[in-house]
Amino acid sequence: MRQRSRGRVTLAAIAAMCAVTALPGAAHADGATGAYTFDPGAEAVTGAEVNTDAEALKAGSVYKSSIKAGQKLYYRLNLDATTNAYVSAVAVPEAGGKVAYGDGVTVSLRSSSDLQCSTEDARFESAEYPRPIAAYAYRVVAKDSSTCQGPGTYYVLVERESKATSGPGDWELELRYASEPGLADDAAMPTEAPEDWPSASPAPPTQATDNRRQGGAGYYDATSLETGEWKDGIAPGQTLFYRVPVDWGQQIFATAGLGNSTASDEYISGALAMSLDNPALGHVDDVSPMAYSGKPASVSLDPVPPVAYRNRFDPSSSVSAMRFAGWYYLSVTLSPEVAEDYGDKPFPLTLSVKVVGKAEGTPYAGDAGIFAVTEKDKDLAERGQSGPQAAESESDTMKLVGAAGIGAGAVLVLALGVWTLLARRRAATTAGGGQPPYGGPPQAW
Repeated sequence: MRQRSRGRVTLAAIAAMCAVTALPGAAHADGATGAYTFDPGAEAVTGAEVNTDAEALKAGSVYKSSIKAGQKLYYRLNLDATTNAYVSAVAVPEAGGKVAYGDGVTVSLRSSSDLQCSTEDARFESAEYPRPIAAYAYRVVAKDSSTCQGPGTYYVLVERESKATSGPGDWELELRYASEPGLADDAAMPTEAPEDWPSASPAPPTQATDNRRQGGAGYYDATSLETGEWKDGIAPGQTLFYRVPVDWGQQIFATAGLGNSTASDEYISGALAMSLDNPALGHVDDVSPMAYSGKPASVSLDPVPPVAYRNRFDPSSSVSAMRFAGWYYLSVTLSPEVAEDYGDKPFPLTLSVKVVGKAEGTPYAGDAGIFAVTEKDKDLAERGQSGPQAAESESDTMKLVGAAGIGAGAVLVLALGVWTLLARRRAATTAGGGQPPYGGPPQAW
């Protein structure tokens, strides 16, 4: 009986350990990138054509909406007198649809008296093919301004412009509302834009040993990158998203290139488009779409200034948008027209990213939220993980730890149960005048 009990305990221990090892692993299985990935936590909201009917947005939240051709939609904000508010809109035309030069969206933030606080547009220009485009608007509290400074009701207005030759379908919208933290020392902060900054492109980054990185399908699941040369594959009509942590005082440089093809040498203008957006999804800059004729080709973003709070005072939108630290987003799109002459298989894509400059301290008081670069962010960039992949890894780790604790506890309970059973049998045998089995007391396992 004792040998059988030992066997049962051993089997129970093995079963418990098998249960632990059978848990899902921490590795993320990369799948094919398809249509745009919306934030799964986005709350549905309907834009109003009359401002007084507008639904309120909450800071730190993501929303999903839609807009028709030529439509103007309002969303409401309730602001105090001290907070800087940023609302972005990502417009996503339907896949396979048609857009024309000048199509796009305009996002503006307005007071209840319809005074415009700020505005930005995102438009399709020479790269006339559908892809996600983003723009933002904001209310910034400034000492020398009298517009949009008081507390009260404000409105975000999203306007869509589409030519008669464009696709008539609705465009989906992903809206984000973020609040900027307060300054630690408002009086010491410069109130003028920098007069000059380093504009020379640095030497190309070295190629990483493990340099395969599969881009995400949206801002939500953008793949994290650090300085290096990264390889991917991009199919005609596909948009890939990446994000790079850029801290205060640092500059970002990026180049995208396509490898050669043996399928054709047909010339295609505007074959590859690349764009850069800031942590609030405000547009920073994009490149003139790159032409392709079957030979290796690349295109680079123009140099942008180091991240600095004072950049916001510059009249240039590409400088002004480099106003806070955090994740900067790169999106790359390959024209669907490429498939007509080169086929629909993915093309070899190389993305060279370089972040230069020594990181400086934050100007904010307290938690900076998305407007900061943390050690965790740097770790994600080093490992090439997206936000969802990191969350999945953390969840799997907690499951593993929990299952290990349950398994170890189950083994201990079983062992104690067997020990108690054998102890009782020994006591019964001794009371009946017999000898303990195997000539000794039960052993503690």
